[in-house]
Amino acid sequence: MNNHAHTGHTAHGHSDHSGHAAHGGGRPGGLSVSEDGYTLELDSTALTAGVRRIDFRVTGPDGRAVTEFVTEHEKELHFIAVRRDTSGFQHVHPVRDEKGTWSVELALEPGDWRFFADIHPAGHDGTLTLGIDAAVAGAYDPRPLPEPTGSARTGEYTVALDGALLPGEASELTLTVRRNGSPVTDLQPYLAAYGHLVALRVGDLGYLHVHPEGEPGDGVTAPGPEIAFMAVAPTAGTYRLFLDFQHEGVVRTAEFTVRTTTAGPGPDAATRTAPAHTGHDHGAHHHGAHAHH
Repeated sequence: MNNHAHTGHTAHGHSDHSGHAAHGGGRPGGLSVSEDGYTLELDSTALTAGVRRIDFRVTGPDGRAVTEFVTEHEKELHFIAVRRDTSGFQHVHPVRDEKGTWSVELALEPGDWRFFADIHPAGHDGTLTLGIDAAVAGAYDPRPLPEPTGSARTGEYTVALDGALLPGEASELTLTVRRNGSPVTDLQPYLAAYGHLVALRVGDLGYLHVHPEGEPGDGVTAPGPEIAFMAVAPTAGTYRLFLDFQHEGVVRTAEFTVRTTTAGPGPDAATRTAPAHTGHDHGAHHHGAHAHH
């Protein structure tokens, strides 16, 4: 089984997580440029700053560019770009030609970047996340890591984060979206969910692709203001969380810095509900018992 950590990626919102049980809290994805014979290749790993077109391909065990993928969250391939200091996060969807070359535009500032390709090659037994470094020329001004906080702002929107990120254990994270202080209750589906959450481990950018609880149209999942996710931190540490959500036709990104919480003593995981922060404890969605990975 693959060693990436986006648990439940293909079965979001459903009870069938058996295909992912083997690596629930294991090594995160994106740490390797090649895995199981599949390799991420950039046309160039030395780039100039600005809005640039990036061309790349995924080669398979036969050395040829892969042209057949299983669709995951409505796309054949999810591409994430982030600078090594965790700034500049972009989640984009490249276009593939018939020969297997993908193209996408990215806004790049000078510095060292990490690019991730999240894929499920046809005929392979699951999803993979491959990662590759790229250098963008220019004066590099690294930004300090933002302090942990339970609230993020993006334009008129505020997103509150509740829940604890536990090392090696599944826990629920709830993000509540407000606009100018009012709950947003008409979120639009984005990639077959009301939100899309990527977590990166600070220090090596190990990639976790967590899955949403429920899905649009299932009869029980409301279109906001709360979006719930199941997540497993592979190790203790600090993580950067990036939530993409869509409202009124625009996709926005809210960013958080989160430190893992050490689970308390005792066998009952359901009691380990320390919030990830103070001041925004809405208290309704700490379900540590959902450890179904």
